[in-house]
This record gives sequence, C-alpha cells and structure tokens, in this order.
Amino acid sequence: MAVYVDEPVWEWRGRRWCHLLADSDEELHAFAAALGLKRAWFQHRPASPWKDHYDIPSELRAEAVRAGAVEVDLRFVAVHVRVRRERIVGAVARTARGRG
Repeated sequence: MAVYVDEPVWEWRGRRWCHLLADSDEELHAFAAALGLKRAWFQHRPASPWKDHYDIPSELRAEAVRAGAVEVDLRFVAVHVRVRRERIVGAVARTARGRG
C-alpha cells in the first residue's frame, strides 16, 4: 500500500493545490493525520468512493513527500482512480453474490 501526491496544478485562494490519495482510506487518513490534516477536510464522494482524497497546498506537498508520499503525475492519478474503482466495484459485486 502507498500514499501518493500529485502535481500542484490549480490555484485557489492565492495558493497552488494538489491531491493526497492512497490505496486505502485507512492508510490515507492515518497519513493525513500525521501531516496535521483534519478529517473534515477529506473529500468524500459516496457515489464515487474511488475518488476520495485530501486537497493539500503545494507547501504541504514537500512535507508529504518527506514523510513518504510517492510523487506522481496526473496520468498516474487517472490510472490509480480507475484501478481503485475496479477494486471497490469488484468487492461490492462479490459481497452481493455472497462471496465477500
């Protein structure tokens, strides 16, 4: 399992921002807490849980990398989201069939 941080590509409130994401929510929340992020800042999408992430400013990105986050580009994020989606949807389907 790993935690990832993408490129700071958008501006908001005078800062550049990026995404902090991980292979599992548990790992993501633990890593975010260690960085001092509040759980309330978690971007949760009930209809699309594979897109769950934290937004972090570029100055916190360097700290995340020092703490072990893997630097990735937006192409990697797209693949990561697709793979995580397939894993979550597959687990839901297996559970519905009684194989969970």
